[in-house]
Amino acid sequence: MNGLSTILIGVGLFLVGGVISFAKQQMPKSLITLLAVGAAMCLVAGVLRLEVWN
Repeated sequence: MNGLSTILIGVGLFLVGGVISFAKQQMPKSLITLLAVGAAMCLVAGVLRLEVWN
């Protein structure tokens, strides 16, 4: 696991926490969706950058 993949996974998990928090606060659905898409992109990019796939 290199540094960039660790950072991307960490940011993705942080954004997932934001999605959960915003959902509990009943924020607008479009904002929650945008945050969820960003979280998913960070997590997928971090997982794909792991060095276990070579």
